[in-house]
Amino acid sequence: MERRELDPWEWSVPFGFHQAVEVTGAERVLYCAGQTAIDRDGNVVAGDMAEQVTLALDNLEGVLGAAGMTFANVVRVTWYVTSIEEFRATADVRAPRLRAAGMRAASTLVQVAGLAYAELRVEITATAVE
Repeated sequence: MERRELDPWEWSVPFGFHQAVEVTGAERVLYCAGQTAIDRDGNVVAGDMAEQVTLALDNLEGVLGAAGMTFANVVRVTWYVTSIEEFRATADVRAPRLRAAGMRAASTLVQVAGLAYAELRVEITATAVE
């Protein structure tokens, strides 16, 4: 598989995402459902945005792992959050983890009025390739 990040301008790279990721020769594509702060038993884990981002990333990592993939395989991610301001304050929770894991994805951030459960603050969808 060949992968190429496309950034006609560089401002997004320090933020940890690319404008586009081109993939050729991939053998598998994994489309991940939205991952949230729901534990293994299906219970919503209420908490602040940082706690929910951490659990949602743990859950995404678990889904990727079940497919034999890691964050490094992710080429596209969409973050749905109930507050962009609160989400930005979680940079120290998510950015070092994703950089260390080699995640270099095209990314979109969307503020929404609500998610599946009122207590949820973040949901992450992702596409991974191998």
